[in-house]
Amino acid sequence: MRLRDKTALITGGNSGIGLATAERFVQEGARVAITGRDRKTLDAAAAKLGPNALAIQADLTEDGAAERAIAATIERFGALDVLFLNAGISGSTPVGTTIRADFERIIATNLTAVFFTAQAAAPHLKKGGSIVLNGSVHQVLGIPGASAYAASKGGIGAMNRVLASEFAPRGIRVNSVVPGATRTPIWAARATTPEALAALENGYSRSIPLGHFGEAVDIANAVLFLASDEARHITGTEIVVDGGTIGAPAGSPIFRAET
Repeated sequence: MRLRDKTALITGGNSGIGLATAERFVQEGARVAITGRDRKTLDAAAAKLGPNALAIQADLTEDGAAERAIAATIERFGALDVLFLNAGISGSTPVGTTIRADFERIIATNLTAVFFTAQAAAPHLKKGGSIVLNGSVHQVLGIPGASAYAASKGGIGAMNRVLASEFAPRGIRVNSVVPGATRTPIWAARATTPEALAALENGYSRSIPLGHFGEAVDIANAVLFLASDEARHITGTEIVVDGGTIGAPAGSPIFRAET
């Protein structure tokens, strides 16, 4: 087991990529604390994860919330080896119709809270530990209407390298995963029926070289690798899990000749 006897804290661990990662961590022997804002989904996630999990209701944009979540994790499990900074929100912020509060809410959740959670965890992370940040292909794709979300994820890419430098003297590695389009509940706001979701996915998949959305577990497996000792000499880097969207866009179905 790759995470035997290790303790991990996963923010936004009550659904999607966070929950899939928590499941993989538990399968690999870890004790896992998860945070989330919604008590109902937290309880459901905790029941699914079993006795080696702790669910903590927290809004990490609030002062002191990260410190309380970390304290609860250490009180329950006695240590902290892995931090997966996954919590995030999406939102449309097109030029001309965006209000400041909507823009700042995305930045506060996806970027500011990530830094302050890492800062709160810093005194407690063990030597040889691992921090993993969750980025996005939005960092580089220039998708219209997504300025706040793209800026927050671009900030994650930059912060990843800075934190890797700062934590290196303690032997703590910092890396990030960069997901592409992935099947998670985040799409529900844009497609409210199964038919609408299928149509949305089919449309997006035409610009993915491998021709389909990723699954949450695909991202979870990359996080698991970065969290494990298998990645003990890897820091300050990114693993892109996007079906080739960034690296090989010309291979997408939209560019292929009809056969």
